[in-house]
Amino acid sequence: MLETLEECRRVLGQNQVRETVELLSIAILDLRMKLKGIDNGELRALCDEMLRGAASDTAFRSKQTQDQPRRPLLRVVK
Repeated sequence: MLETLEECRRVLGQNQVRETVELLSIAILDLRMKLKGIDNGELRALCDEMLRGAASDTAFRSKQTQDQPRRPLLRVVK
């Protein structure tokens, strides 16, 4: 099932259907979490840790790099 979903995501990505690709990515993540027994609390802890790491990395970037907008690494939406 995961292979099929990932193939669909790849095809949609090639056709530049961004919103659908993002929704499918969330569905794939949800399915993988269920298969691996990862709960929402564990995912939230990972996201929080990644955001803390990204914040500390920002201190080492040049001002030019800091001025550029950056998408969040992961965002949990429920």
